[in-house]
Amino acid sequence: MELRVEDVGPTKPFYTARDRFAAEWELELPVEVELREDPDERTLTGHYDDHHVLVMSRQAATSAMAVELACHEFAHMYRYEQAHPSHHLKTEEALFLALAGHSVERRKLAHVYQIANHMKDIYADDLTLAVTSPVKLVDFMESSLAAALADRPAHAPDGWVRQTTGADPDITAVNAAFALALLERHDAIDPDHRLYALARAAGADAPGVRVETFKEHFRSLARETDESTYRKALVDVTREYVLDSSRTAAAD
Repeated sequence: MELRVEDVGPTKPFYTARDRFAAEWELELPVEVELREDPDERTLTGHYDDHHVLVMSRQAATSAMAVELACHEFAHMYRYEQAHPSHHLKTEEALFLALAGHSVERRKLAHVYQIANHMKDIYADDLTLAVTSPVKLVDFMESSLAAALADRPAHAPDGWVRQTTGADPDITAVNAAFALALLERHDAIDPDHRLYALARAAGADAPGVRVETFKEHFRSLARETDESTYRKALVDVTREYVLDSSRTAAAD
């Protein structure tokens, strides 16, 4: 696996990740690593005809998760080279099939793309977690979900306390479902872990989102899939989020 890292920042995490990943899977195309100052651009992967590009913020590259993040992006590259349906099927195709004839708010459409990315991440992390320990990932997901739930007012009208103020409650609940699904899929979380309590809090703030249903969507994705099977899975989860969740919220 050919790796080229800019010499203006930390390089060791990327070579460590390369060695771990290459012990199981080999990328055909070379990888160029670029470091950027913007902390919001934690990781980004680009695919070209003759190489891949891994963009990582300097903050992420110097964090405790640097090796795991790099392995995760290498896994996306491998899935792309493999022509895996999750990395080649256009989300727009699923949107057309799932939502034809329906008027959908822009917020929900943006969330569907995030849900599709979660499905890509499931297949990438099936590889990542074969070469990295899940301990850091569990801690990272716990802290991320806790942060999304942290800003709550002490009081609210009618005695109702909103539990997710900084992030959209609906997608926060889906993110919680994704975290549990991925970790359960790899037997990486105990039944009494704090993440379950956090997921319940996220679900309570998004009554239209069935956290258990989304968890099952993500967790049960077929390990070996084809384009037709994957397309159906993406269509089903899109309908669940955009159509079924809206009806549930209206009924409540």
